[in-house]
Amino acid sequence: MAGHGALALVLLAAIYPHLRHDRQRSLTRWWSSKLLRILNVKVRVEGPPPSKRERGAMIAANHVSWLDVFLISSIRPTRFIAKSEIRSWGLAGWIVARSGTLFIRRDQLRDMARINGLVHAAIAEGDCVGLFPEGITTEGDELLRFHSALFEPAVANEAHVHAAAIRYEQPDGTLCREASFRGERTFMESLRLIIGERAMTARIRFAPAFEPDGAHRREVAREAHRRVATLLGLAGSAPGIAAGHRAASR
Repeated sequence: MAGHGALALVLLAAIYPHLRHDRQRSLTRWWSSKLLRILNVKVRVEGPPPSKRERGAMIAANHVSWLDVFLISSIRPTRFIAKSEIRSWGLAGWIVARSGTLFIRRDQLRDMARINGLVHAAIAEGDCVGLFPEGITTEGDELLRFHSALFEPAVANEAHVHAAAIRYEQPDGTLCREASFRGERTFMESLRLIIGERAMTARIRFAPAFEPDGAHRREVAREAHRRVATLLGLAGSAPGIAAGHRAASR
């Protein structure tokens, strides 16, 4: 793990900035896949992910762990819209920043115009853009309300929206709560818990893509939420309600 992190430092500092976009995406996919193999995380993909040839693609997924970024990028290299606080996550924060993450200051609504411009440029270059519209992690057994403001770039750029559901499982198929990066866990505490698992399956399900087609961002957020809830088996649940029990208040 330390060696793979050191490799990222070298690649991102000395090589990555000088590569063509297609080579950058290939390198991102390779590095992310290798990270998951090192951590003994098996990836299971269901449904149609964005094609590498698809332009104007956006992935909207539920958020469980810092592994989510590398899980998605191992399937389709993606530039994520993420909260600016992630920059402080030590080596992991530096890696995601150098690899093209679009950081947003969530407490400043006027920052959305800047993000819209960055997303437009990323899509024009053929990049896939990803977001976690809950804005906070869960353990994968509930789905919180989607913040509609984060879908404004999809509407403004007429991007195809791919709803995705992420769940980390034990070898017997039960939920692996140790993978979650929630509560007061630090990044290093989370990493130790994940390393402590003998094996883990990262299951990601994609719904067919849909187009905003002039819809308001709230409508796009509701449709993405409905699709993710269905993929998680939470269809019919109100946002913030877990399967079989009420979500903890925040």
